[in-house]
Amino acid sequence: MSMKIFIWRHSKFLSSWSMFDEPHVYRDNYLQAEIAVLAQSREEALAMIEKDGPWNVAELNRIEPRIIELDTPAVISRYVNFG
Repeated sequence: MSMKIFIWRHSKFLSSWSMFDEPHVYRDNYLQAEIAVLAQSREEALAMIEKDGPWNVAELNRIEPRIIELDTPAVISRYVNFG
């Protein structure tokens, strides 16, 4: 099994009180949160995140991570905030 990069990203930037079922991926209050993990599987990545502390793994499970294979060229990350 080859290694992959798993990236979970969540933004509450445009959320409102009407979005009651929105994930809350970090235990403290946040506007934007992102975690990237190098692992062989999603399950291994989530286990590593659980050991990292303040992340809510049950909520991360609700979000599909971006998965980057290490044998293919790819843009790893991009971020733009106009706020």
